Amino acid sequence: MLQLYIGNKNYSSWSLRPWLVLKAFDLPFHEIRLRLSQDAQSTFKRTLASIGVPTGKVPVLVDDGLVVWDTLAICEYLAERFEHEPLWPQDARARARARSICAEMHAGFTALRTHCPMNIEADLPDVGRRVLAQEAGVALDLARIAGMWGELLAEHGGPWLFGAFSIADAYFAPVCSRIQTYHLPLPQDAVAYQQRVLAHPAMQAWMADARAEKDFVGFDEPYRAGTGTAQGGAAAGQPAADDL
Repeated sequence: MLQLYIGNKNYSSWSLRPWLVLKAFDLPFHEIRLRLSQDAQSTFKRTLASIGVPTGKVPVLVDDGLVVWDTLAICEYLAERFEHEPLWPQDARARARARSICAEMHAGFTALRTHCPMNIEADLPDVGRRVLAQEAGVALDLARIAGMWGELLAEHGGPWLFGAFSIADAYFAPVCSRIQTYHLPLPQDAVAYQQRVLAHPAMQAWMADARAEKDFVGFDEPYRAGTGTAQGGAAAGQPAADDL
């Protein structure tokens, strides 16, 4: 059976993406959750080293001894491994577009990812307002996301970006979580899509697990000194150091 190594569900946005694909399409896999750590001697780092992960980051997919790291590589591998499942859109042009927006997410939106790290159990509207006021790049990222979603939903008729749920929707699921945590503003059509993603049964399962973790990881909490404590003057966030 496939094994998927992931980090804390509350923080690990990249782990969420392939996990959501596997769950949404009911593909058999065994989840191995590791507590995120930057310590070279931690169980997290030692476990990844023991299975041959050169990056020391999650997520990682293991299939009969084959080790696949990096979220996009994992999703592409799953699409080939389960070629009869519609993980990507069936139409070639739509499939190319879906790959393009996933690659854009993979390499871009750095302002949003940096200043609004995924934190499912948190509720940080004040941080969201401050970030929007101080970081012009976050507003630009949100505008691009809203425009992209609106265009694709109109073109393909919804309810998902390419009609049926696909890797593309899983790729933007952490963005939907960030929008909720930081109360970030979007046009109504984008908000409706965001709510559909959050209501997906697989996403609901991930979020329930995230809230149940009760595990404060300091380097992934740029705005709080402790669980539930907002820090108005905290330094800007950084993308999860152990996440890829």
